[in-house]
Amino acid sequence: MPQTSRTGTLSATTTPAALRHAARSWPDRIAIVDGQWHPSSHPRLELTWAQFHGVVRAFAAALVASGIEPGDRVAIWSPNSFHWPIAALGIHYAGATLVPLNTRYTAGEAVEIIERSGARGLVVSGEFLGADHATELLRDHRDSMPDLVVRVRLTRGAPAPEGAVDWHDFLERETPETLTEADRRADAVSPEDISDILFTSGTTGKSKGVLATHRQTLNGSHGWGANAGLHPGDRYLMVNPYFHTFGYKAGILPSVLFGVTMLPLAVYSPTEACKLVSDERATVFPGAPTIFQTILDDPRRSEYDLSSLRIVITGASIVPVVLVERLQKNLGVDTVITAYGLTEASGFVSTCTPDDDDETVANTCGRSFPGMEIKLSDVGEVLTRGENVMVGYLDDPQATAEAIDADGWLHTGDIGTLDEHGNLKITDRLKDMYICGGFNVYPAEIEQTLARLDGVTESAVVGVPDDRLGEVGRAYLTVQDGADLDEATVIAYAKQHLANFKVPRSVVFVDSFPRNASGKILKRDL
Repeated sequence: MPQTSRTGTLSATTTPAALRHAARSWPDRIAIVDGQWHPSSHPRLELTWAQFHGVVRAFAAALVASGIEPGDRVAIWSPNSFHWPIAALGIHYAGATLVPLNTRYTAGEAVEIIERSGARGLVVSGEFLGADHATELLRDHRDSMPDLVVRVRLTRGAPAPEGAVDWHDFLERETPETLTEADRRADAVSPEDISDILFTSGTTGKSKGVLATHRQTLNGSHGWGANAGLHPGDRYLMVNPYFHTFGYKAGILPSVLFGVTMLPLAVYSPTEACKLVSDERATVFPGAPTIFQTILDDPRRSEYDLSSLRIVITGASIVPVVLVERLQKNLGVDTVITAYGLTEASGFVSTCTPDDDDETVANTCGRSFPGMEIKLSDVGEVLTRGENVMVGYLDDPQATAEAIDADGWLHTGDIGTLDEHGNLKITDRLKDMYICGGFNVYPAEIEQTLARLDGVTESAVVGVPDDRLGEVGRAYLTVQDGADLDEATVIAYAKQHLANFKVPRSVVFVDSFPRNASGKILKRDL
């Protein structure tokens, strides 16, 4: 059984085993609450862990009835809702492999991943925010679709398009025979079976499919949940998209392992997040730095009771120090933790702990997760190896060999430092560094500085060609409405706080940044 202490040893090394443990341990506790859909279509839904387990079994049995075999791949292209964790765990329960699709993908991008992964099934949203992915795919890309397409109905819209089956109709495919077969397959799932294929965000080129086993995935999820002190009384606000490691492996799976109530939110806004915290008494709120930036800047924040929150967890390659300071001072949360990970390590490389002092949390990503090691290369690149590192990239042995060296070290592409206590600090992306007058310049340091300038909401610094110095910095900024900022003011501020070779030579104000499907700024486009 999974342990619920920070030092406990994980013994449930497949997700079907972890789910069964949850159903046995906390049968009457609430597993998931979802009240975000139109009342006449989906009233507020609550499922206990026993009920949740039952629906997952039914989903798996319906997959069996639909011809899905052990080892087959099934994709999910849908926003955060109660359907997603049921489908994901149902896919595992039937012995198949999960392929999450980014909800920001265009239809063409989704088709590419469906084809590259060889998916034999697809769970896809219907009408949502003005788009209908199920209808679009079956209208424009029917020849590329698998035989099984399950439509997730999120509004009162029309029946499922031809070639798809609606969620509730799909669940009715369960029979006693297929349920027995689903249970048999759940028993047969091995810790070394591939649990999922998550595609990288592709900031430097074509996305790559990351292969992870059940054992690798759950080891990281358990370490994350144990470090956060998760327990069955917690209620977890889930704004991180389920298709991402942060929403799936640091969200759904730790909730299963520790009996935590899941509170999915499909469309993020600071107001909706604050309202959900207040209404549902959420205790755990992880999110990307931009999530908390918008909440801290939201003028309506004081209208909501956020006192139930006990822990906030944020992480990215680089977290603005000023953001952590504001979270500690202004949000009234007992504990703030920063962490670092990447898809190729199931999202888990290093983390601070609730016992770390404010300076460590604000300035580092903490120490390595259990079962992981960290070291720096000669050029300062962060290398990691251990239990959470992927099997490799889908159908790409060359890229796998380039990412994981002969000694098992995963090359992250991030530049960092390690202090005497083993705390990791990410200073930049290796590819983002530029050379100005012979000096290495790391844009993240400049961005951290500009984050403290009143009125700046986000910044991105890139190197641009210069006849004399080789390259010089250019800062792209988004600013708050009404901010009194111009290029001269920004450069003067930078000169006060940075060495001359680091000071941007030009500043461009933009309404928004070009981003990839995971929301990361595309500096190559800048």
